[in-house]
Amino acid sequence: MLGKTAGGLFWMFRYLERSENIARLIEAGFRIALTRPGSEEWASVLRTAAAEELYVSQVGEIEQARVIDFLLRDPNNQSSVMSSFAQARQNARMVRTAITREVWEAVNDAYIALKATLARPVAERDLPDVLAQIRQHSALVRGALHGSMLRNDVFDFCRLGTFLERADNTARILDVKYYVLLPSVTQVGSSLDNVQWETILRSVSGVRAYSWLNPGKATPMGIADFLIFDPRMPRSLRYSVTKIRSNLDMLETDYGMRRPCHDTIARLDQCLTDGTIEAVFEEGLHEFLTDCLKETARLGTEIQTDFNFTD
Repeated sequence: MLGKTAGGLFWMFRYLERSENIARLIEAGFRIALTRPGSEEWASVLRTAAAEELYVSQVGEIEQARVIDFLLRDPNNQSSVMSSFAQARQNARMVRTAITREVWEAVNDAYIALKATLARPVAERDLPDVLAQIRQHSALVRGALHGSMLRNDVFDFCRLGTFLERADNTARILDVKYYVLLPSVTQVGSSLDNVQWETILRSVSGVRAYSWLNPGKATPMGIADFLIFDPRMPRSLRYSVTKIRSNLDMLETDYGMRRPCHDTIARLDQCLTDGTIEAVFEEGLHEFLTDCLKETARLGTEIQTDFNFTD
């Protein structure tokens, strides 16, 4: 496969995953803001989206309506939902001959529908429905991918983009929101208000799954363990890394070559397979997540280099 085609597939699904993640962050911020008025939660949402500096420089004061508009539809924000879908569609057009008609139509229909929905600022009363629409469109594209694509190198590059973006997002959510919600470091491991902690789980659609596995109140250590090490949780770090390794292994078999990205993902996978939440808290959660973010960033760069995305 041409490197440019591989890169188009990879980035198409990174942008699609990013748009859904931003929608989930907005929903979590909106819910917690109902119980904790003020700009603190929206500042944490911007930090998680790696957009705080850009927002402050272009918009200024942090206010709920302005933050939501910036994250949903601001063309100057390359990570906004609308910008992400536009870039996903652009990449889909570039690799049109590599994907099925069903995948192309799902991406194109999503872009057209969201462009109409986000043509103007979203009223607060309409926000839940708009965010649900964004999640639904992302799910439809994933469904088209799984239901119509061959399990070949095209599929592998699509999945690499999805799970690399997801791993990065989960690490950011946990790193930023953990210390925003934790009143004091001395309370690590204690039982805190479920309403606050549910915002972290809600950001990754994990409220019900967590309650099934952990009856009773949510705890900081329990949530961290769930989102880092649980192999059954589709948005946990371990699950995402396992999927990345699986797809890279298939590419190694298909192409008959082992590249630096394969060694990087093997180390990261081993770390998450052998690690424990007790060891993470002893080392420091922030330090552990910072290392994970560095490794995923490195992995993304290596994948682009190893498979010649610029060709």
